[in-house]
Amino acid sequence: MTALRQKLLRDLWRLKTQALAISLVIACGVATFVMSVSVLRSLERMGRLYYQDYRFADIFVQLTRAPRGIAPRLAEIPGVAAVQLRIVAEATLDLPGLVEPAVGRLVSIPDDAAPELNRIHLRRGRWPDPARRGEVLVNEAFAVAHRLEPGDRLQALLHGRREPLTVTGIALSPEYVYQIRGGDLLPDDLRFGVFWMRERPLAAAFDLSKACNDVALALRPEGDATAVIAAVDALLAPYGGRGAYGRSEQVSHRYVSDELAQLRGMASVPPAIFLLVAAFVLNVVLNRLIAMQREQIATLKAFGYTAREIGGHYLQFALVIAGFGLVLGVAAGAWLGRGMAGMYVDFFRFPVQEFRVDPALLLEVSLVTLAAAGLSVAVAVRRVARLAPAEAMRPPAPGAYRPVGADRLGRLFGLGWAGRMVLRQIARRPLRAAFTTTGIALAIAVMILGSFGRDMIGYVIAFQFGAVQRYDFSLGFYEPASPAALAAVARLPGVLRAEPFRTVPVRLVHGSRSRRTAVTGLATDRDLLQVLDADARPVAVPESGLLLSEKLAEHLGVRPGGSLSVEVLEGARPVREVEVTATLRDFSGLAAYLDLAALHRMMREGPRLSGAFLAVDPAASDALYRELKRTPRVASVVSQRASLRRFEAMMEANLLRMRLVNVVFASIIAFGVVYNAARVTLSERAWELATLRVVGFTRGEVSVALAAEILVLTAWAVPLGVLCGTGLAALALRALETDTQTFPLVIAPATYGAALVTVLSATAVSLLVVRRGIDRLDLVAVLKSRD
Repeated sequence: MTALRQKLLRDLWRLKTQALAISLVIACGVATFVMSVSVLRSLERMGRLYYQDYRFADIFVQLTRAPRGIAPRLAEIPGVAAVQLRIVAEATLDLPGLVEPAVGRLVSIPDDAAPELNRIHLRRGRWPDPARRGEVLVNEAFAVAHRLEPGDRLQALLHGRREPLTVTGIALSPEYVYQIRGGDLLPDDLRFGVFWMRERPLAAAFDLSKACNDVALALRPEGDATAVIAAVDALLAPYGGRGAYGRSEQVSHRYVSDELAQLRGMASVPPAIFLLVAAFVLNVVLNRLIAMQREQIATLKAFGYTAREIGGHYLQFALVIAGFGLVLGVAAGAWLGRGMAGMYVDFFRFPVQEFRVDPALLLEVSLVTLAAAGLSVAVAVRRVARLAPAEAMRPPAPGAYRPVGADRLGRLFGLGWAGRMVLRQIARRPLRAAFTTTGIALAIAVMILGSFGRDMIGYVIAFQFGAVQRYDFSLGFYEPASPAALAAVARLPGVLRAEPFRTVPVRLVHGSRSRRTAVTGLATDRDLLQVLDADARPVAVPESGLLLSEKLAEHLGVRPGGSLSVEVLEGARPVREVEVTATLRDFSGLAAYLDLAALHRMMREGPRLSGAFLAVDPAASDALYRELKRTPRVASVVSQRASLRRFEAMMEANLLRMRLVNVVFASIIAFGVVYNAARVTLSERAWELATLRVVGFTRGEVSVALAAEILVLTAWAVPLGVLCGTGLAALALRALETDTQTFPLVIAPATYGAALVTVLSATAVSLLVVRRGIDRLDLVAVLKSRD
């Protein structure tokens, strides 16, 4: 073993605690990066293979009723590779153990074969028998929520008729990776499920024999989606076509894409913070090590070692520490990534849950980590290369000790000896003090960044369900109904107030831009649904003209005062030019509102209603549930309170795990920064501290002299950390924004408090560890310094 290799091992052992602290900070950055990127790539890979193997459709369209003979005409459209005609309908479900009515979406599958598009993966059980009425496959998420197994039965209201459904199997489909109804804000596996039934019995239940009301198409590789959509719309318009749309607007795929985009945006900021802190700490430690080993460097050069060899030795020191952190980080990141991938099981449903860390990712993170370590010591290594043996044999020139502003400031405020020592030390090494302060501030920022999501989601939920959607239930009718239906709903048990709404599917067109969405018509006299901006200020729905969300207006490139072409996608499909009267800054993303009377005029229809919002007496809710389960005209019932409880329980478990990870990582950063700063300070001031002990100061008083500097820097780091954390949270929100979602910057005082407590606790622990170094000071050896 060479002399330099022996020296490397000796230095690493002597500085093992400091090296370990730096390695842990590096490991945090590597773990965060490996976790985020590996989960992202695993989900993208699973989704891509799932879509490909199970032939997820490229274009979808709903219609009123079309003969099955339309299929050959659709297949003749240039660019179309496959056509799947289906029946899709919704039913009210009566499930044992669930007092509220649930909603089931029934999707037809061919009588004698598996579907060609949107194929079904059968988890367990068997396929329904077309000769047996009421046999269904059920989506796995709904089955898990209700503990349904093959052979179980439930009651459903199919097109006004109460019929039993028998579960024959548990299934998955690429069409429902994320199971949520269009228009809903939150997923609710307990109250919304997808069922697949053979075509013949489903057609009989909904009077659609030899007909369909839904079409899915696959494109050829060279197919032009825009041209195909236009041709499909033209062909299906006489049959009540509601506007074809591509995969990007399909509800499940859009939510999956948004989640992946948000995960992609969060995969870079936290790792960069960790590596930046680690590089700084490593630089400080190595510079101090070189300063302490000037004589050893001179001796090595005198014995013939070149500057390159000695510089390489110190570079190896940094790379060993970084390499150890890299190995720890990869292992921790793979473990955390597997757990995080498990969290997504609650949202995404893939036939195979496959998580792996790609070799390319390992190479990428290794290069970044080792390069960061190498750059962090480049200046120190350069100093080694330039250090002449004769110069290194001499001790460094003593600092110029003269009164500084810190001394005057200390006397001005009447500070004691410890306070003046702290100010003097900071004033003489301002750059290192700034780096230490920044490192501690970043620990606070990481804690805030990892915890504010709970505050943000809590605010949005409280805003949406407490201020905007103030109703207890929302009912949807099978077909647009007359005002008499609202009067009948108002007479249901426990209903205190019923307010109407009309929802019309539309395509909004402005120049070359378009967006498929829905226009909601609201009554003037309403209380259960408030239109509020992001600051909770009421926004009036104009008597004429559209009120658009800012995100939708931005997507369409239209401003208040401009006009849009509104292509209605149901009924007679009128096309109207409508002025955009105002825009709304909200969180829903793609909202469009019209006054209810104005919507009727645009549709050239009499008073028609899509559903109603209900305020209900809680004491009578069970009676209302029973009545709704047997009301034939009600297609869907959504309980706001029940959906919210389910979502909060799911998010609480997931956020708690992520918050725990962030607490651990923030504590490691704080400990690594503070411990190394204190150790460097102890090694530099050992002579001063030993002198204090010799002249009669107690160990506690000497410890105060060392700890006071760190505590002052920590106090300075608090406001900086709060500002950094708030800024990073704002950047994270920019990364989380999608076409359909906007999030507010909300950070609760408790989050700031938790960040401060975590970092201060880590600081206290590190100071207690360093205190042992003071207790072990060899006063005689320390005072034997050279002149």
